[in-house]
Amino acid sequence: MLYFNNVTKKYNGEGVLAVDDVTFSIATGEFVSIIGQSGAGKTTLFKLILAEEKPTEGSVFFESTDIHKLSDKELTELRRKIGVIFQDFRLIPNKTAFENIAFAMEAVGKDDNEIASEVVHVLELVDLSHRAMHFPHQLSGGEKQRLAIARAIITQPELIIADEPTGNLDPVNTKEIIRILKKINELGTTIILNTHNRGVVDLLGRRVITLEKGRITRDDKSGKYVI
Repeated sequence: MLYFNNVTKKYNGEGVLAVDDVTFSIATGEFVSIIGQSGAGKTTLFKLILAEEKPTEGSVFFESTDIHKLSDKELTELRRKIGVIFQDFRLIPNKTAFENIAFAMEAVGKDDNEIASEVVHVLELVDLSHRAMHFPHQLSGGEKQRLAIARAIITQPELIIADEPTGNLDPVNTKEIIRILKKINELGTTIILNTHNRGVVDLLGRRVITLEKGRITRDDKSGKYVI
């Protein structure tokens, strides 16, 4: 599904080598954790996947397509195949849980009947049916993150990028978020997880890619948190 081919990213203005000659691939249906200290290059990798940044050298392929050679229209279509979950939720404060999810569907042109049906379904998937008419400020941290997950998956993306999704959560809510992400993965969605949480990585027991100073230093098929 995703392939980095000798990718290097330099930020010339800052003199920073963020990603240094990185090559790896992620197959459809994988659940991969990317770990590393702050500044290791994890966020830059995500920005390259979303074409928010362009590589200085090398290429990034999504389903055999070099994403940095796409037109603006083609790039919009690509991004619809990718759901993003952020640590800080990024919910719309003046919209209810239902409306936050519906808004994502409206943005891709879904009709009212599809929206009504799909939003109800995805709220059930993340155990938020009883909070559908609540606003973000009325939700707990764990509920906000589950809502962010629901919004990310409502358009049925092929890939989900989860950027520190448990960073602001307690251990109980962290386990719940990971349970939901595993369930989504088992339904066929590829997931890339950026995390500093040793417990999350060890609990998953899935593939772990370790970054240090922009380079891949480990790639374990069934790994644990080792830095």
